[in-house]
Amino acid sequence: MNSESIIKELTFKATRSSGAGGQHVNKVSSKIVLFFDVYNSESLSDDEKEILLKNLQTKLTKENILILNCDESRSQHKNKEIVITRFLKVITEGLRVQKPRRATKIPRSVIRKRLESKKKQAFKKATRKKPDVE
Repeated sequence: MNSESIIKELTFKATRSSGAGGQHVNKVSSKIVLFFDVYNSESLSDDEKEILLKNLQTKLTKENILILNCDESRSQHKNKEIVITRFLKVITEGLRVQKPRRATKIPRSVIRKRLESKKKQAFKKATRKKPDVE
């Protein structure tokens, strides 16, 4: 994955931000919205696209577009930098392939300890009962 070529494919849109800033918020578009079309990206290989489409399916729109936004700062440029770093982090996390899980067997000692603790607990509860008077 070449991050420089992917950054060139990004589309940005500046909108009015909410939050602190008073009247400044109403007249300045400081919020940055980032759009990235995963399916039509030329920087990613077909395998990388498949991995991203699978791993990021909850974050993608129906058209396979990743949308991120940032309105943390009052500066448009700072928000753009923040959203780009956030985007690169999301992409690298999405491309990470998890190693397959190996099924393991529970050791006998663990099973034995669990059963012993259950017996101790049952005995403790049984001794709390009132004795039968007959």
